[in-house]
This record gives sequence, C-alpha cells and structure tokens, in this order.
Amino acid sequence: MARALGTGIVSGHFPDGAVLPGEPVLLARFGVSRTVLREAIKTLSGKGMLEARTRVGTRVRERAAWNLFDRDVLAWTLEAGIDRRFLRDLAEIRLAIEPAAAALAAERRTDADVDTLDACVAAMREAPGLDPAFASADLAFHLALADASGNVFMHSVGAVTETALDVVFRMSRPTDPEAHETSWRAHAAIAAAIRAGDPAAAARATEAVVRDGLRNGAAAVEAAGSAPYPCAGLPSPAGLPSPAGLPSPAGLPSPVRRPCR
Repeated sequence: MARALGTGIVSGHFPDGAVLPGEPVLLARFGVSRTVLREAIKTLSGKGMLEARTRVGTRVRERAAWNLFDRDVLAWTLEAGIDRRFLRDLAEIRLAIEPAAAALAAERRTDADVDTLDACVAAMREAPGLDPAFASADLAFHLALADASGNVFMHSVGAVTETALDVVFRMSRPTDPEAHETSWRAHAAIAAAIRAGDPAAAARATEAVVRDGLRNGAAAVEAAGSAPYPCAGLPSPAGLPSPAGLPSPAGLPSPVRRPCR
C-alpha cells in the first residue's frame, strides 16, 4: 500500500501540495483495511512525502522535503523516470563524496582493495560498452572505491545510491569503441593512482569520471527526445508487482553488491 501511494506521488498522480482523497475513497480504491491504509500513510510521512493536518487532511509535501536517501523513495523516483535535474543532483552529491573517497582510498587501500578495483577495470575493458556487463562492472568499481576509503559513512552512501547509480550507468554506457576505451582507461587511472598512493591524482581522476558520466547521461536523456528518461525501458532485475489502482513500471529490488572477482 505504501508503494502504491508512493509511486502515485512520485509520478505526479498526487501532485505536490495536493490533499489525498478521504479515507473512504482510498479504502475503496485500493481494497485494503483501514489499518493498512493508516500504516502506509504513517510510513510515507516518515519518508517526508506526506503531512497530516487537522481539519485539512493528508497533504503531499513538496519534493524538496522527501528523503531521497530512503531506498524506497529513490526506487520510486527512478520508476517515474530520470530527467536532467535528477542527473545533475546525483552528480553533485557524487562530486562531493567520491573524489574524497578516492583520496582516502589512496591512503588506506589494502592489496585486496586494489585487486578488486583492477578486476573491475578488466571486466569493463573486456565487456562491450553496450553490454550490461560493462555497466555492472562500472557500478562494482564505484562501490569498491567507497569500500576502499575505509570510511563507514562513505560506504553507507554508496549502498544507498547504488540503485540510482545502477540505472545511470546503464543509460550512459559508451556506444562506440572509442568511448568504451576512454571510459575503462579513465577508471584504470583511478585504480592506478590509488595503487600508487597518490590521493590528489585519485581525486582528480574520479572527478573527471563523474563529470564525464554526467555528460553521457544528459546526452542519453536528450536522445530519448523527452524527459523524464524512461528507466522502465532499461534492462533490470525482476521487479515488484504493480500496485492495485495505480499502473506503474516494474520496481527495483533492494540493491546487492556485485564484486568483480
């Protein structure tokens, strides 16, 4: 039930500032008990999406109030599709964290950390750019980078944003041999700087990769001809069933780390 309402809010079926229909209407629409409905509203309120007001009803909060670090909210946002603003916002949080994580990794890396990064680069080199295996190796590289930082908060941020990164990496895969080589070599530069224990070089190489990914993602959105980019059209693991009363694209399961070993 929470997912049914959540996807309805994210998709704009229940727009920002709108007051949800009354309880009798929602109960009839979704065919659930009053207890289930109230629990769903409580859950979405905790995620920053709804706000109950006396004599007014339950109102949809503005998007800025939503907790996008909540895995459910992030997955529902991806289901609705990606636009240029989402790409920009995701790139900005990555630029704030990933270069710093790379610098820490250069100082704290273990042999196992570097071996994992090298294995991911090798997987990216061997897989054609449009092969889903390339995007999977790309994702595994960035998660391994967060782990190599030795910082539990950076690890946690990587885990939270994994679902978004998975979709972004798949939509921004290199489409020609030259772009493919540029991409894996850029990741190899990060791994080499970390292996060499050079924090500044690792941070610079990571920033370049993130900015390049933003450009590629924006190009994919432009090529789609309209925004938001239809994430449902990307290959993805088996999804969750669509909520009753609100048709929606397949959902994404909880992220699982995929090492390049």
